Amino acid sequence: MSKSRQLGLAALGLIVLALGIAGCGSSDSTSGGPLKVVATTTQVGDWVREVGGDAVSVDQVLQPNTDPHEYEPRPSDVADAAGAAVVFASGDDLDSWIEEIVADSGSDAEVIDLGAHVPERLAGEHEHEEHEGHGDEEHAEDEGEEGHEHDSEFDPHWWHDPRNAEAAVREIQRALGAADPDHRALFRRNAAEYLRRLARLDAGIASCLGRVPPAERKLVTDHDAFGYFAHRYGIDVVGAVIPSQTTQAQASAKDVSELIDLIEREGVKAVFPESSLSASVAEAVARQTGASSDYELYGDTLGPADSPGSTYIGMEAANADAMAQGFSDGRVRCRLSP
Repeated sequence: MSKSRQLGLAALGLIVLALGIAGCGSSDSTSGGPLKVVATTTQVGDWVREVGGDAVSVDQVLQPNTDPHEYEPRPSDVADAAGAAVVFASGDDLDSWIEEIVADSGSDAEVIDLGAHVPERLAGEHEHEEHEGHGDEEHAEDEGEEGHEHDSEFDPHWWHDPRNAEAAVREIQRALGAADPDHRALFRRNAAEYLRRLARLDAGIASCLGRVPPAERKLVTDHDAFGYFAHRYGIDVVGAVIPSQTTQAQASAKDVSELIDLIEREGVKAVFPESSLSASVAEAVARQTGASSDYELYGDTLGPADSPGSTYIGMEAANADAMAQGFSDGRVRCRLSP
């Protein structure tokens, strides 16, 4: 975050305190209004709305197609946090900026790190063993630290395994119930229904992708964001245009050249651009290798309201369909009902 932005947020925090609204991090439900909460990412916001229903008012920091890796908080984020009873974060350094937002707001809201509650964990960047051609020591020395800025213990893209989404939803239910006991039964019912939908999603993706021969499930994406999805559904992550778990990294000419060789050697059929990133490099790599670039994925963020990926379940259903088509030259479709 830039120094000027930090100073601006700090100044707003002082204004918030001076106006006496810093202590508003309590539920409005006692006066008949909805519980005010903050959600950092689009996925987290979607889950909180599903569980909270009309009893919760969600201030979502990131909007659709906003990259969480490069987000710089705004003064309005500080004001929203000042009035929140609970703050839900994705965790694993993906949205670490929320800590400064809450601190500058003066809020006493509980910050829930959902990533700390999920059962399935994959290694983060500094422990990540990359595919051949992207992890050798000589390359690391050539690039230095630039291009591999993410240094979390765990891969932060944990939501791409629906079992982790289920755990996050249970934690959201618990936290909302603790903050607003009067609506605890409502939160429990909403969570139970949503958990049933997540279980159907998980089973549907597994069944559909199971129709693609394992040898054809070879994934190349814009950046290394789909390790959990691949681990859950038996997909081989061949490589990524940006060989990193953060989009703040940059692909070098050497990275791209090695990826092209790898795609040709592995017989990869499709390179998958991501909805929130420029597709130009992925499309260029696809053209040079003869692979398709027609199938887009939702990686770090949900899509806009009119897109198939406007909800978490829609996102993962759309990802499964795109991968199935790309892996199979369009022979297999995943038509999953949300």
